[in-house]
Amino acid sequence: MKKQGNIFICMSGLILAGALMPVILSQYHLYILTEIIIFSLFAVSYNLLLGYAGLLSFGHALFFGLSGFATALAIIHFPGLTLLSTVLIGLAASIIAGFVIGALLLRHKGSYFALLTLAFSALFYAVAVKWYSVTGGDNGLNIVRPDLNLGFASISVSGLAHFYYLTLIVVGATIIFCWYFTQTAMGKTVLLMRDNEKRMQFLGYNTNFARLILFTFTGALAGLAGSFYALHFEFVSHMAVSINMTTVVLLMTFVGGTKKFWGPILGVFVYIIFQNYLSDLTDRWALIMGFIFVFMVLFVPGGLSEVIVKIQQRLFGKRNDNGVKYIASEEGNL
Repeated sequence: MKKQGNIFICMSGLILAGALMPVILSQYHLYILTEIIIFSLFAVSYNLLLGYAGLLSFGHALFFGLSGFATALAIIHFPGLTLLSTVLIGLAASIIAGFVIGALLLRHKGSYFALLTLAFSALFYAVAVKWYSVTGGDNGLNIVRPDLNLGFASISVSGLAHFYYLTLIVVGATIIFCWYFTQTAMGKTVLLMRDNEKRMQFLGYNTNFARLILFTFTGALAGLAGSFYALHFEFVSHMAVSINMTTVVLLMTFVGGTKKFWGPILGVFVYIIFQNYLSDLTDRWALIMGFIFVFMVLFVPGGLSEVIVKIQQRLFGKRNDNGVKYIASEEGNL
């Protein structure tokens, strides 16, 4: 309980510190930070599916891009809608898609499931490219952020600072909720299903239904990130639903590490900072990022979060349940 409380305080502190960023950072760096927050939710949702449930999906960007397109289309065709209404439309689209696709695909496991998610992703990508009258094809859709209507007041989020605060509050609160979900009985059930599904079935759990709930939930989280992605860039194209986008979130998750909840968030921060830095130096930045990914998989499979934990253990040691400090050996003995 004490550890959980410390994690909650730490995440809350980060959000409070984030409230000071518009005063400290330039417009460019604030723009990058907003992007990091949005992709952090996307990566956390993917880690819940991969790291916690053990489901490798090559189609997670499907929900991300679908929600982005739904949000953009709502803004274009229903100009009177408020910002939160357009986000809810995108969220509803991702929930429905997650439930329907999950019901179809979760009967399969392992490589079959991964390949089927890839097939669905390719299908949605083809629709996004070919259905020019709706999606804009290669040109995508340009939008203008609507105002935030709170009922008693209407706030313009056309400026970056106001939109940053909205993103920090909504997405930050959602990430905290995701952490809380991992501490609930449902979250623990997902981990136990990953480790030994037959035992959970023997105990009376409906593992298929639990996986469907998780798949729909992670799809909704990716959809929320996709809505804010479209609002942040004020643009959405077929690339948001492509396999490239899934590859990006997969890379972010692996670089940060799947064993820690905060690992993917660290991976997003490192990836986006490196991407922006390397793209200024060379046009072949994607090749360098690919080498980094291969290096991480071969030599640091636990990601940067595992490296940080090991360094912390080396420097400060561990403490047992009685608070007595000890140093862990390579075999894990006292």
